[in-house]
Amino acid sequence: MGNTFVILKPIIHGLMKAVGMTSQLVEIEPGTSMHFWVPTKSIHPNNKLSNKPPVLFVHGFVANGIMTWLFQILSLSSDFAVYVPDLLFFGDSITTRPERSTSIQAECLAKGMMKLGVEKFSLVGLSYGGMVGFKLAQMYPHMVESMVMSSTIIEMTESISNASLKNIGFTNWPDFLLPKTVSGVKLLLSIGSHKLPWLPEFFYKDFHEAMFSNRKEKVELLEALVVNDKDATINAPNYSQEIQSNNNSYHSRKDNDETMMKFLN
Repeated sequence: MGNTFVILKPIIHGLMKAVGMTSQLVEIEPGTSMHFWVPTKSIHPNNKLSNKPPVLFVHGFVANGIMTWLFQILSLSSDFAVYVPDLLFFGDSITTRPERSTSIQAECLAKGMMKLGVEKFSLVGLSYGGMVGFKLAQMYPHMVESMVMSSTIIEMTESISNASLKNIGFTNWPDFLLPKTVSGVKLLLSIGSHKLPWLPEFFYKDFHEAMFSNRKEKVELLEALVVNDKDATINAPNYSQEIQSNNNSYHSRKDNDETMMKFLN
């Protein structure tokens, strides 16, 4: 891990402790463990679960849960019981199972939340995490009460994938989302960000070293993500949950947090 993230790790852990969050590794089944950031009170057997509404934040493909949702955790943890997992092959989450679909990610999230004692929750998903979230709501409709989705779709069809890759100038997703060079990291963050601020060269180098482990498994995740048009769902599933989406416009983080709070409440 690069020096930037070595320095940041204890600072982030301190911030999480200050807002009542702690790190928890949950064994989903033998050979499969999923890491969550959870409300500290929820893991003590003598404490009841928080009476705050539970919200599950599911990250995208570039970074893990805490790096994606840090500011939302700090902003919203006083009003919500926030749960932030690392999806399989991100952060400390791992499995020996051979499946690489969004369905296996959704299954592990559902089982992890049940093991944490949470049977119903709202869900916030970003990009790849949104596709996992849609699958989770489809497979476990009794668990997901509402969803806030950003920069995502229900299913990545071959035609959508080809059009998106052409738009950003790539021929496949691993070359874009799993860059092998620092210049590739710069391009990834610039395309995926609105007005990316200036960052020093060492940040990109450290980010590259810290965020792109388990490359083989992540390539397999991306390969499994694209669905042949002939096999795609013709009509969108009839979701029972209320869904809020902000895919088509940019909002500041403050505006997004306020909108999210109003919707989830």
